[in-house]
Amino acid sequence: MQEIILILLIAVAVPIGFYLGWLTNNKIGKKSIIAAEDQAKKILEDAEKDANNIKREKLLEVKDEWYKKKVEFDNDVNNKRQKHQQIERQLAQREENIDKKLNLALQKEKDFRFTEKKIQEMQENLSIREAEIDKIEKETNQQLEKISNLTAEEAKSMLIENMVQEAKNDATKLIKEVYEKAKLESKKEAQKLVVQSIQRIAAETAVETTVSVLNIQNDEIKGRIIGKEGRNIRAFEAATGVDVIVDDTPEAVIISSFDPFRREVAKVALERLINDGRIQPSRIEEVVEKVRIELEEDIFKIGENTALQLGLHNMHIELMKLIGRMKYRSSYGQNILEHSKEVAFLTGIMAAELGLDATMAKRAGLLHDIGKILDREIEGPHALIGYELTKRFKEHPIVCNAVGSHHDDIEMEHPIAALVQAADAISGARPGARREPVEGYAKRLETLESLAKSFEGVAKTYAIQAGREVRVVVEHERIDDIYADKLAHDIAQKIEKEMEYPGQIKVTVIREVRKVSYAK
Repeated sequence: MQEIILILLIAVAVPIGFYLGWLTNNKIGKKSIIAAEDQAKKILEDAEKDANNIKREKLLEVKDEWYKKKVEFDNDVNNKRQKHQQIERQLAQREENIDKKLNLALQKEKDFRFTEKKIQEMQENLSIREAEIDKIEKETNQQLEKISNLTAEEAKSMLIENMVQEAKNDATKLIKEVYEKAKLESKKEAQKLVVQSIQRIAAETAVETTVSVLNIQNDEIKGRIIGKEGRNIRAFEAATGVDVIVDDTPEAVIISSFDPFRREVAKVALERLINDGRIQPSRIEEVVEKVRIELEEDIFKIGENTALQLGLHNMHIELMKLIGRMKYRSSYGQNILEHSKEVAFLTGIMAAELGLDATMAKRAGLLHDIGKILDREIEGPHALIGYELTKRFKEHPIVCNAVGSHHDDIEMEHPIAALVQAADAISGARPGARREPVEGYAKRLETLESLAKSFEGVAKTYAIQAGREVRVVVEHERIDDIYADKLAHDIAQKIEKEMEYPGQIKVTVIREVRKVSYAK
């Protein structure tokens, strides 16, 4: 029974619970719906406000953008309008200029026609006057021919001949005046410059010979030098390539060779052998080879010291070696290294006085005879050998040209080349600087006389003062005083072109007129 009541209670409670739940949910749902609607309205209002704000902002942005575009458009239009106005003004100006030029051209054309008409009238008048002058000239020529008994051609030839002779005389006088004026002015400056340079150098006279003398303590050493049956002296001469002269000269041994380097090797080696006391063939070869190696090493030091002494830098090593070898070469008895140093100093001083590059001038002066070191190995003039050598070792083109042109083998391209040539002549021409073989000296004098005698009107020529002056005696009937000046100049020019000589040669032209009469 209780179970049935429980079941009934449950059956009644369940519907009632469902109903109460539904009722509760319905009220809550209505409240939720109302709240949702309120929230939705609020969201819509907020969205509408945001939309209105965004709309206003976009409208403002569009207005700003439109205003900017409008300003840009207006500026562009204004610029184009200004350009058009400027073009219009230019066109108007050009049109005005064209009108002016047209008016000017019309005026010139008018003036030209007037001038042309005037010229035609003048030509007509001129033709009439020419006809009158020709008539008068013919009548005058006929009268002159009658008076002088000469035809017109004969008179013309005589007149031309007189005019030519007069022109020659005037030209010769003018040449003399210009030459004398230039000679006086240039000679003063050149003498001043050369004298200053020589005074600042004042180098000693350098004369080399082909023999070296080795002083010894006593004559007993001579026997040790010769050795048993001459084996020591033969071994020494074979190792050094020199001639050793052991004669009656007291306490001296003479070493003879044309090569200064060989002589120096032989002299130093013999001094060491004498000091060492062991003079024998094997020892001789050992000492000679050692001395030769030491001197080869000294050659580079000599070249380096020479460059430093002259203040020259960045010189190729091979050129340094060749400069060092200059110490052991001579030309006409003059040491090439001392000569080249003297030329470098002279060239540098003269270049500095003239406002040129003194360092480059000294470089060219030092290297000007570098070709003489290789002239036995390479055929050709030493100046051209030196030119190719300096080009190979990347010397400055001015230096290369000065080396190659100091004997006029190539054309000079810079004033430094002329200074090197002048300094070379100064160094080689001063008294005692060089010695010349008798055969070469005689040949040079003969060439000088024959060259001066090759000119027309020369009677006799005499080379005097060791070839430093040539006196030219001319035929007074064929050469007058005015032409004598020109002849002296021409002879000097030909000597410069065709001869090589140290220093300068004075040309003296003598025109002597002798009148003889006898008293009876």
